[in-house]
Amino acid sequence: MRVKNKSEPNDKMVLLIRLFSDIISEKDDLRSWLYMKRSEINAALREMEAMCRKEHCYLPPFCSFTPNQWENIGCEYDEVRDCMLGWDITDYGLGDFNKVGMSLITIRNGNRSMPDKYPKVYAEKLLYLKEGQYSPNHFHWNKTEDIINRGGGNVLIRVFNSLPDESIDHEKDVTVHMDGRTFTVPAGTQLKLTPGESIHIQQFLYHDFEVEPGTGAVLLGEVSQCNDDNTDNRFEPPVGRFPAIVEDEPPYRLLCNEYPKAS
Repeated sequence: MRVKNKSEPNDKMVLLIRLFSDIISEKDDLRSWLYMKRSEINAALREMEAMCRKEHCYLPPFCSFTPNQWENIGCEYDEVRDCMLGWDITDYGLGDFNKVGMSLITIRNGNRSMPDKYPKVYAEKLLYLKEGQYSPNHFHWNKTEDIINRGGGNVLIRVFNSLPDESIDHEKDVTVHMDGRTFTVPAGTQLKLTPGESIHIQQFLYHDFEVEPGTGAVLLGEVSQCNDDNTDNRFEPPVGRFPAIVEDEPPYRLLCNEYPKAS
């Protein structure tokens, strides 16, 4: 469903992100100020767990392993380590998770750099977005994906094509694929997915996420080609992908880039 045209994604938020990005790129030492507290991460993990229970979305066993358990887990779980399965809480390096952030779980994935060991060519994620949160505008060079509203509120996804220099194309209409329907919308159109609806995101298609105000938090599914969050995201304006963390309390769960090597 189309709900809005010809508008920058969350204008005030984009301006703030662009300002932060410009300042940080000039003064690398400021990055050390933009931390996410471990207590924020723990709270976000518990909130997403509760949402999954509410929507009857059951998680694989490795999502409930404690940090102490991971210290004693052997190489039989190397796929979790090497393919970055599990929890992923991010504030995109901006230090304001409740305004710019997202909670994710990678349930299954391959690894393009280790195809003989991990031959899967697909990935699956869960994404959780609170009302008032914004997930910044970006595209992927390599993967295509379907985003599915699995339950909760309504998600708004704004779409732009990209130009040959990889900047945003603010003029050209965008071809959209939603649940078997193909149609065209103006650049910058924001599309609404109610529970059960989905959209296909092609390579090089800019997209962002926010929740429709008044509808409540949303649980999304993502089905895609292999996922690599270290190398396959182009954000515009530029932001980080994984947070720097202040350890103000012990971790409740380890994030997907925190696992210790096999014992």
